[in-house]
Amino acid sequence: MKQGYMAEIGQAPLYIKMDETDNVAVVANDGGVPEGAVFPSGLKLLQQVPQGHKVALTDLEPGQAIIRYGEVIGYAAQAIKQGSWVQESLVELPTAPGLDELPLATKVPKVLPALAGYTFEGYRNPDGSVGTKNLLGICTSVQCVVGVLNYAVKRINAEILPKYPHVDGVVALNHAYGCGVAINAPEAVVPIRTIQNLATHPNFGGEIMVLGLGCEKLSPEKIAPGGNRINIISLQDYQGFDSMVTKIMQAAEERLQRLDKRRRVTCPAADLIVGLQCGGSDALSGVTANPAVGYAADLLVRAGATVLFSEVTEVRDAVHLLTPRVVNEQVGRDLIREMKWYDHYLKLGEVDRSANTTPGNKKGGLANIVEKSMGSIAKSGKSAIMGVLSPGEKVRQKGLIYAATPASDFVCGTCQLASGIHLQVFTTGRGTPYGLAMAPVIKVGTRNALKEQWHDLIDINAGRIATGEVTLEEVGWEVFKFILEVAGGRKKTWADHWGLHNDLCVFNPAPIT
Repeated sequence: MKQGYMAEIGQAPLYIKMDETDNVAVVANDGGVPEGAVFPSGLKLLQQVPQGHKVALTDLEPGQAIIRYGEVIGYAAQAIKQGSWVQESLVELPTAPGLDELPLATKVPKVLPALAGYTFEGYRNPDGSVGTKNLLGICTSVQCVVGVLNYAVKRINAEILPKYPHVDGVVALNHAYGCGVAINAPEAVVPIRTIQNLATHPNFGGEIMVLGLGCEKLSPEKIAPGGNRINIISLQDYQGFDSMVTKIMQAAEERLQRLDKRRRVTCPAADLIVGLQCGGSDALSGVTANPAVGYAADLLVRAGATVLFSEVTEVRDAVHLLTPRVVNEQVGRDLIREMKWYDHYLKLGEVDRSANTTPGNKKGGLANIVEKSMGSIAKSGKSAIMGVLSPGEKVRQKGLIYAATPASDFVCGTCQLASGIHLQVFTTGRGTPYGLAMAPVIKVGTRNALKEQWHDLIDINAGRIATGEVTLEEVGWEVFKFILEVAGGRKKTWADHWGLHNDLCVFNPAPIT
């Protein structure tokens, strides 16, 4: 990655070229670079180019491949002169990589040296798992009961929780599933296992509480482990609203008494399950924040931890770079299976993967889903991919795992929680206040300007990489150490500080009746 000479010449025009074969580069300067500016390489801008947007390094003929990251991200829709702004409208989308003849496990990365001695203070659960928060989770079996639960949780927080200072909070696991759905459709397995796994998240300390109505298709017994009625409250069994709320509060206090006895103990970093996600991405995501998080992901893998990366439509166009990294051919076939499933899912909706790229992504310099994907997979680092999960499936192995999910921040976050993440590292270039109540979300910004604008929302500023103030590796270590501090309760993310927690959004590809 060539970063120009910002460290030496202050505010001189700066572009970033990711690979020797690239014929475009992205402008790194805050506020962009004006027409007529001359880069240290001698390249003169023919027009103003905003930060994160691409400049042509050579003359491009109509139909010529546009190359970034050493990969074709599109084709020139018309002639583009050297020094011109390569806008989205000038880039034609290439065909997605075929899935039937991809190389499988042909370049399996060598195992990196183990990283010993790193720990965090976590809550050890009876089943041996570990929590990073001490929460009471109350799961709903159907959306009909949400109003009652929200009322009860408000009273629990005000009247009961203050008596139990060692409990971090009470979380209502509300969702829109449970009735009016094709409960026995083949794809209904996705939302059902997601809700089942959410209810048993390690941050809930083994305490289960399920609130149902009594006539829903997704019965509470399908959510509570073993269908144990002692963990279930069905509102249709009670006489009046007050008795419902009283029962919820009584059951909650019984569990809060037990949770309040939990204490943090020293746990190895190997106990951690960390999710990676990006949202509000820009063209600097694949230059600064995502590669730094990828470096931190490798450190976590070296420490024996589990790391999940996701977002199918933001992997699909780079899948040919991932299948050689799988640990064996079966894992490669599993990865291809998830790509094919999602291709079919999008086809049913009469869209393709190009529907992923948002107006904000494009404003931030990402021309299309191919360019976005190349930057997105940088979060996965360089470790071998050890396994593949279907949406909402619980992780049961160590190392780097591909967890197939939609790319929507809220749906991906919910799926990763169901898979068991203790916390999530979330990269953003455009900025988002997104957060999760069940697990901390560490926000890593791609640009210095974003950190300055949202100084009390962005936890780590990776924009310093683009300006040469720090190295990618230094930010990677910063992310890794911050993960351990947040997991151990020594530091809080800004999202948790402000209580910014988005609703759960369960992925349901099955019919709604």
